[in-house]
Amino acid sequence: MAETGIVRDERFMEHQMGPYHPESPKRLEAIYAMLDDTDMRGHFQEVPVRRAEIEELLLIHSPEYVEKLAATEGKDYTYLDPDTQTSSGSYEAALLAAGGMCEAISLVHSGELNNAFALVRPPGHHAEKTRAMGFCLFNNVAIGARYAQKYLHLRRVLVADWDLHHGNGTQHSFEDDPSILYFSTHQYPFYPGSGGINEVGIGKGEGFTVNVPLSGGYGDGEYVGIFERVLRPIAIEFNPEIILVSAGFDIYMEDPLGGMRVTPTGFAAMTRSIMQIGEECCGGNVVITLEGGYDIQGQCNSVKAVLKELSGLSHTDVANVVAQADPRAMEAATKKVIETQGRYWKSL
Repeated sequence: MAETGIVRDERFMEHQMGPYHPESPKRLEAIYAMLDDTDMRGHFQEVPVRRAEIEELLLIHSPEYVEKLAATEGKDYTYLDPDTQTSSGSYEAALLAAGGMCEAISLVHSGELNNAFALVRPPGHHAEKTRAMGFCLFNNVAIGARYAQKYLHLRRVLVADWDLHHGNGTQHSFEDDPSILYFSTHQYPFYPGSGGINEVGIGKGEGFTVNVPLSGGYGDGEYVGIFERVLRPIAIEFNPEIILVSAGFDIYMEDPLGGMRVTPTGFAAMTRSIMQIGEECCGGNVVITLEGGYDIQGQCNSVKAVLKELSGLSHTDVANVVAQADPRAMEAATKKVIETQGRYWKSL
């Protein structure tokens, strides 16, 4: 029977950026411990984890950059940018994160799994073609999207990104490509400074980048409302063959790096919204990968809520959560986006 897969491997803990860095192994340690809770144990199928092949990495990254990261293997610390460094096990962890994501996509596409969550680190969506950035080494979700196209022969891929920060690397990977739709909600203006409403893609990809920049303070109802009001109609019109999600839990209400107010219920409802879109478009084929999230217990509780939704252990009423949204906040968040994107999408 098909079920929910998880990518899980202790080697992700070998990536360390120093004792006080917020993107620490403790993030995954808490999540992995939660998977052994009595209400979670036995409900998930572990995805075999493998190293990404160099050819897969080169779908997104330059050969010089891959060689630069490979050269850090076994070295105690190498600084790649002011926020991002590697330890001796980082290259291996980064290969496994990208490879695990590709393996999860393959198993969901084949029908062996209904859906999957890659519980990996380092995260990926800031990583650019030629450089590490913002705690990210390889762009796991972008590599996964191109993997789905090249090796599984899928034509249209939707990447939805609910991290607090804009996924600059993912946007830049696909902004001229109409076969991959990138949708992002993010706090703005905030690191890394990209993701304005008028960033809609370039050339043939114009209209296939959808940015929803938000001021701080948005919570469950607003986030799920944005997914229903903006993402759903565009996604149905685009008709993806698989949905990939960059799931950042730094929009959690108590995250030390964030300014949003999303609770585990909100994460469950966003997941259910995406699952419902997936059921309409692509047989429910959804693969999520872990991005940010720095309140360790809050992230753990929120990941648990997402996993319960994916596996059918819970079934959140999306409309009920949307009904809690502040109408003025919703208007502020969506009006200009809908006006901008309405030039490209009839459904808006």
